Order: sequence, then C-alpha cells, then structure tokens
Amino acid sequence: MPGYCEFAKDNPIHQPYHDTEYGFPTKDERVLFERLSLEIMQAGLSWEIVLKKRAGMNAAFHRFDVDRVAAYGDRETARLLADANIIRNRLKVAAIIENAKRFKALRSEGGIAKWLERHHPMSKKDWTKVFKKSFKFTGGEIVGEFLMSIGYLPSPHETSCPVHATIMALSPPWAGVDPKVYDEV
Repeated sequence: MPGYCEFAKDNPIHQPYHDTEYGFPTKDERVLFERLSLEIMQAGLSWEIVLKKRAGMNAAFHRFDVDRVAAYGDRETARLLADANIIRNRLKVAAIIENAKRFKALRSEGGIAKWLERHHPMSKKDWTKVFKKSFKFTGGEIVGEFLMSIGYLPSPHETSCPVHATIMALSPPWAGVDPKVYDEV
C-alpha cells in the first residue's frame, strides 16, 4: 500500500491538503482549532470524507472562530445536527463546542500555541494523556494525526516527497529533537 504522499499525488481531493497544510507548522489559533476539529470529525471515517465536507464544516462552524463556537448553545447544536453539509455526530459536535471553550480558556495562559510549546516534546502516548485531560474526544489516533498535521510529531511525509523539504525549511517543532523522545516506550 502506498504512503500518503504517493496516494495524494494527482488526487484532486487529497493533494491540495498534502501539498500546503499537512505537516506544516502553525501557531494560528483558528487553524489549530479547525485542524483538531477536523481530526475529531474524521474518527471512524475516511479522511477523504472530511476533506469533501471541509467547506461545509467551515461554513457551519463560522470558519472555526473559537469565540463564536464557544458561545454555541442548544439552538446552534440543533442547527449543526440538521446540516447535511457536515458530519452530523452529536458527540463530535458537542466535543468541538466544548473544545472551543477550552481553547478560549487557554488564552489566559498564552493560548493554544503556547500550550503546545510548553508540552513539547513528548511521545504520542504522553501527548494523548495530556490531550485527554485537556480536551474532549481526543484519542490516540486523533491526537497523533493532529500533532503530525501541525508539525509537533515527526513528519508524515516520505523523505523523498518534495513537501518534506519544504516543511523542514520551516523548522517544525519536531525537527532537531532526539527521535527517541517520540518513541512510545
């Protein structure tokens, strides 16, 4: 089975994400919130479904504006669960709304980007423990993919992939850390 880099090549659904987002470091709160939310939505589904529904989810969740989503109540939850343009799962929607509140609360400590920096570096296993204490609906696969997608766990790209070199030039947080740190012992 080919790796994601080979799979994404010439794939109109996957290639744009692969080439411009996957593994690229970011500190932007909105981007981090969207990425975690998309990973939550992906649980049990294919990433292709998430990418196909991404525009609808951005519209439905007000471009993943943390303040707006954190203020959602029963009316907004009902609106989301009736929206065929998103993945309609009550637990996932509730987790996203709750996580927006938690992102907002982290602002008093410097925000989610600073929170990530304070915990880095760790193994995926340790990251998962921290995420489970801090956020909702964050199992090992969700946490691992989220952290790879934002440059906190080793690159998801094959070293032969041109995107890998582009990401390395951006000095992602995982680069330069002893690889043993990321081993799950």
